[in-house]
Amino acid sequence: MRVSTKGRYALRLMIDLAVHDSGEYTALKDVSARQGVSIKYLEQIVSLLGKAGLLKSIRGPQGGYRLARAPEEYTAGEILRLTEGSLTPVPCLDDRPNQCPRYAGCSTAAFWKGLEKAVSDYVDSVTLADLVWQETERGRDKI
Repeated sequence: MRVSTKGRYALRLMIDLAVHDSGEYTALKDVSARQGVSIKYLEQIVSLLGKAGLLKSIRGPQGGYRLARAPEEYTAGEILRLTEGSLTPVPCLDDRPNQCPRYAGCSTAAFWKGLEKAVSDYVDSVTLADLVWQETERGRDKI
């Protein structure tokens, strides 16, 4: 499994919005400057996150974005699945029920299912609040 820049930047965007949450909306240009990601690319990501209800937005000079929920109510898995699609390591696990004609006798099916479970369990156990805490601690280490 390889996470694309869209998935990585979506996590960074969400962490940034949580860390810099002052109760006001945050301008995308501010996130762009802090994260070193182009506004155009962030616009694609916030559109996806907004349509899914993960972000609130407001237009205008005082406009911007903010989290729709508390950081502890998001998981890394939710954000990654939204931006990446399936996190399964092999395409045949995407089918429910499995459509692969070799699945019943597949010597590697159990391995792939185990890997899928390990990845899902991990990304679903890490909340945005956990990532914010890690970012905050990392910042303190620099002081």
